[in-house]
Amino acid sequence: MAFVQKSFLTKLRRFQTCLRRRSTLSTELIENMDKKATWDRFYFENSSKTSSFKNFEWFFGFEAVQNIIMPLLKTRPGPQDPLKVLDIGCGTSALGPSVYKSCLVPVRVICGDISPVAVRIMKQQFGSGAVTPGDRSSRLEFVELDCTQLDKHFDPGSVDLIVDKGTMDALMRSKRGKKNAGVVLKQCLKVLRHSGSLLQFSDEDPDARLLWLETEAPKARVGVQEVGTLGGVCYYCYHVDLLPSEADPSTC
Repeated sequence: MAFVQKSFLTKLRRFQTCLRRRSTLSTELIENMDKKATWDRFYFENSSKTSSFKNFEWFFGFEAVQNIIMPLLKTRPGPQDPLKVLDIGCGTSALGPSVYKSCLVPVRVICGDISPVAVRIMKQQFGSGAVTPGDRSSRLEFVELDCTQLDKHFDPGSVDLIVDKGTMDALMRSKRGKKNAGVVLKQCLKVLRHSGSLLQFSDEDPDARLLWLETEAPKARVGVQEVGTLGGVCYYCYHVDLLPSEADPSTC
């Protein structure tokens, strides 16, 4: 898919800026974005280069997309049930903790990443009440997971919202990108609750990403909206909303 190569020019420029004098790691990232060892090394080196912790954000931070995410977190699935939000490929982004802090109804925010190094760093920074929740019943968790195997961690139809900020793009860049990206999308649809949503934040051209999503998820409702322009690049939010037949676990 040619559009993937174009979109990753932006990300690779950011990596080159962050990883000056570390050419071997830069090369490894470019060639092995689907490998756990690659991301372990990236987060370890990125966190050790300074004494103070700083979240690493793909594209932009929570502030740029809060008006897209937060309106989806108003209706609870049941009187006693918290909303369940999954941030796949969370890395060391502040997006998940920001949702936890900003949501005024009970929410369980699970930040998952394939890298145990990233998960450990986030637990150290945001564990033990380091962030005040918007609702005292809310929970914030950091877990190691492979997003191609979400059904090993979550029951079918159990997640209200899945957020993907750059993870699908990284998978698309890998050698088995198209195949793995399709697996991740189907896993997301499998664990999403009826009327749940998947949000993909990306700089991919809508002509390419929409066609791919519509082909891979023909029973879901797919849409797109602009997030804004950063550094001369336009970013988008792709919505994948479950329809009743797609939400039935037996169809996934």
